[in-house]
Amino acid sequence: MIGLFERLTRPFFQRFFEPEDAHRLALRALQWTPLPPARSDDSRLRVRAFGLNFPNPVGVAPGFDKNGEVPDALLRLGFGFVEVGTVTPRPQAGNPQPRLFRLDADQAVINRLGFNNDGEAEVLRRLAARANRGGIVAINIGANRDTKDRAADYVRLVEAFAPVVSYITVNVSSPNTPGLRNLQESKSLDDLLARVIEARNRVIANAGPTPLLLKIAPDVSLGDLDDIVGVARRRKVDGMIVGNTTVSRPPSLREREKAIEQGGLSGKPLFPLSTRMLAETYVRLEGAMPIIGVGGIDSGQAAVAKIKAGATLIQLYSALVFHGLALLPEIKRGLLDALKQGRHQSLADLTGVDAADITAQDWPV
Repeated sequence: MIGLFERLTRPFFQRFFEPEDAHRLALRALQWTPLPPARSDDSRLRVRAFGLNFPNPVGVAPGFDKNGEVPDALLRLGFGFVEVGTVTPRPQAGNPQPRLFRLDADQAVINRLGFNNDGEAEVLRRLAARANRGGIVAINIGANRDTKDRAADYVRLVEAFAPVVSYITVNVSSPNTPGLRNLQESKSLDDLLARVIEARNRVIANAGPTPLLLKIAPDVSLGDLDDIVGVARRRKVDGMIVGNTTVSRPPSLREREKAIEQGGLSGKPLFPLSTRMLAETYVRLEGAMPIIGVGGIDSGQAAVAKIKAGATLIQLYSALVFHGLALLPEIKRGLLDALKQGRHQSLADLTGVDAADITAQDWPV
């Protein structure tokens, strides 16, 4: 089925269109292509995290399905979970176009989309309509650009979405909303997490125990990471996601003209930095909570490396632009091969085994 869908979405994955046009085309194809239920995964790929049972650890990162239009189609293609968003309380157009740039030679993407989305009411309607279909569908939430009380935006969204999603990600790490990353500062983060956890607990009777995750940037200093992890542990969030796009530009980038565009860089060049920050986070958490690893995963080997650095689950997006949906079964095969080679029974046996060694290496450039 992935082979058939790959042919139907060839204009997107082979980059025949401008990035945003290609993205819309891919969403439309997913909406209109009849897809059977996903085949059952090998039981060794099952993962339990945040109180949830994942059929496999490979998820779709937020940004692909911003508005909750195709989560069930993505699950049918074989992803273990889908994270919708980022969603804000009010609809938001985002930044002016052009705002999405492919760096083909680098297998990278720069975006400065700015949380463009349909807003809480419309996305809530869609997710509520599919809430009884099963599968792990989460939401990534953020604040409107012009809001005066950003924490209040997060509180509102937690209360609204907790009854209809599997988990909620508090995104304070996008570089494309001015000042948003300031919420990663210790005092601001502590206040924010206190308020969203209180909001989650207020609706727990109707929503159940909805896990709350914190998504951070890969650009924070190690001193700031100490503070972030300390706050996350003290407030007892259920998990962390490492990390978002980076505002840095590795000197190895070949498409120098596009590399100067403002925005967050994702894709293959992000892998060294995001994986180092993942390992640094893992050793600081000391097993207190699971981590979702994101950034530059473009092969089975990269997926295994991310898990060994400390990820319990992983997410993809940019790599699909360059490798297509065939990447998903490739990653699953790579994970199973790693288990077989090490005679392991589950991915938990691999999680974090290289983290300490990675933190002792020279800083990636």
